[in-house]
Amino acid sequence: GSAPGCTLAAKRKCAVAQELCPCFSEHASTFVKLLGRTFPEWHLVTEPVAQWQKVQAPGTKEVRVKSFGNLLQMIYQEPSRWSYTFQTYSCMSRLKAQLEPLAERLLKTPEPVQVFERSVYSDRYVFAKNLFEAGHLNPLEWTIYQDWHTFLLQELRDRVALHGFLYLQAAPEKCLERLHRRARSEEKGVQLDYLQQLHAQHESWLVEKTTEVHFANLRSASVLVLDVNQDFERDAAVQDVLMTKVGRAEVPFS
Repeated sequence: GSAPGCTLAAKRKCAVAQELCPCFSEHASTFVKLLGRTFPEWHLVTEPVAQWQKVQAPGTKEVRVKSFGNLLQMIYQEPSRWSYTFQTYSCMSRLKAQLEPLAERLLKTPEPVQVFERSVYSDRYVFAKNLFEAGHLNPLEWTIYQDWHTFLLQELRDRVALHGFLYLQAAPEKCLERLHRRARSEEKGVQLDYLQQLHAQHESWLVEKTTEVHFANLRSASVLVLDVNQDFERDAAVQDVLMTKVGRAEVPFS
């Protein structure tokens, strides 16, 4: 079914779709939980990390088919070998998540909101771009990635368009400190220079606006910068401040 005035083809326009942009994954996971408690009517879509940790052929059942490998671990161990493979797979998994039909519950909400932990846009303008600039994607791989990425997103248009970005901004040193405290096993070897690179990519794209983007909707999308240098996971007062800012920004995002 669909909401009044909401055709299936334009269903993405009916929901305010936003993306979280954290400096590392644990920031996003913690923030998503906080959003869920504060705005239970919102639809929150987390990163499909489990798919990357256990790659399987589509349509197969876990009990019968062994995993082809932990792609997340493989890219950290051999980035130059696995960067193109990982970015292709991660982007496709994010694309599938963004193309999922809206839940009936969301369609019945007067002002539906979707939040994606990360999207096909940060996949390109932060992670894949950074791998290319670090020399892990060669020029041929980067050209091919950009070619199919642009083609798919231009074909899909409004179905994958986002209205805004919630940028969780923190110093790379703070991110490293938290990452060492509670990161996934695959991320334990992450160094400060890598987090500095990701921070610079986020700043160029979302704050300084110096990253060249290739989709009109990105140029007009709102960006809410949230300072998360304070450890919001353990501080209720900081959580309240952040959630108040998000709540107030809900109208401009639409």
